Amino acid sequence: MTATIEKTGSLERIIATLNHTQPDRIPIDFGGTPTTGMHVSCVAALRDYYGLEKRPVRVHEPFQMLGLLDEDLIEAMRLDVVGVFARNTMFGFPADEWKPWRLNGLDVQVARDFNTSMDSDGGTLIYPEGDTTVAPSGRMPSGGHFFDCIVRQDPIDEERLNPEDNLEEYGLISQADLDHIVRATHAAALTGRGVIATFGGTAFGDIALVPGPSLKHPRGIRDVAEWYISTRSRQDYTHKVFERQCETAILNLEKIHAAIGNSIQAAFICGTDFGTQTSAFCSVKTFNDLYFPYYKQVNDWVHKHTQWKTFKHSCGAIFKFLPSLVEAGFDILNPVQCSATGMDPRQLKSEFGDRLVFWGGGVDTQRVLPFGTPAEVREQVMQRCEVFSMNGGFVFNTVHNVQAATPVENIVAMLDAVHEFNGAR
Repeated sequence: MTATIEKTGSLERIIATLNHTQPDRIPIDFGGTPTTGMHVSCVAALRDYYGLEKRPVRVHEPFQMLGLLDEDLIEAMRLDVVGVFARNTMFGFPADEWKPWRLNGLDVQVARDFNTSMDSDGGTLIYPEGDTTVAPSGRMPSGGHFFDCIVRQDPIDEERLNPEDNLEEYGLISQADLDHIVRATHAAALTGRGVIATFGGTAFGDIALVPGPSLKHPRGIRDVAEWYISTRSRQDYTHKVFERQCETAILNLEKIHAAIGNSIQAAFICGTDFGTQTSAFCSVKTFNDLYFPYYKQVNDWVHKHTQWKTFKHSCGAIFKFLPSLVEAGFDILNPVQCSATGMDPRQLKSEFGDRLVFWGGGVDTQRVLPFGTPAEVREQVMQRCEVFSMNGGFVFNTVHNVQAATPVENIVAMLDAVHEFNGAR
């Protein structure tokens, strides 16, 4: 029988949960990682709902237009986790020195180098490192809510393909970047909440990053379709990319750990998706041959040298990959897309609940949260909490980020349901 931890602090709650010990209540995360956040419009709506000071919300992750949750909102929502993020955004500029911007009628704040223009169709173009003299690397359609990468693929010459070209963005960490992580981690630890960090550099084949949105002139294989083809037809090339990326990543983790020690509880390792709604992007054999060795090297290093737990994000129908993810050393699974084929919550908890922490899965963000009634939201949240909270190992979050246009009444119904479940225990 699993012991119950009586401590009530957020940090103790997260530590208990990550160690598969029953905490006093389910810990809650919103905003801790790039896949557990909220669209800036939802953050603004929540600030209004709770009657907090009226001020524009900062967009700390411009690719998905995620809003930064300030301390007053974190307290109002009663969250247990804070995040540490790398200095630069996915578009290659620092998230600092804020300036005003307007998104679909909403006043927000964006970073100094968040520089945009409009195309002939009314879409918004954004530029790598904020440099408007080069080709844009992202586009938000007119009336849209987030950016998509623009593929800037040079013609491929098989004789000249060089793995180093796909490694341009994966260099040794700079002193400025390391100093930022140290400052951010220190500030996060002072909150008394659990801390999860996204350092970057360990995302092997993440399709959001393959086009090189942070690069002014990306080289190598940068077209998403071509990259998927390459994971089958150019596996030697892909291995060379991953091998060098893995070496660099571990060197960077060594420097980061030497600077911050064990002041974080978890590290976001990779966001590469392997599942679709009903199937998968590759076979288990391809996963084990191509991705597994590098995941295992990173996880083994983390577990040997730190007290951190490792976080793996993958959307979709990935049940068949879970034994490999466990063997590769991942401690945490996100976003737990229960609506995908084969991702039944009870089966997930029954078969993997003692080995994986489920960080997400609390409510569906494709149908129930955005389109259901508050009562339907409450019902699903209560059901998911009942299943996933048994014997610990569950951090409440939605299935991926809370999307734009989600009714604030539903978001509040979700939060109220978790607090209700926690209060009834």
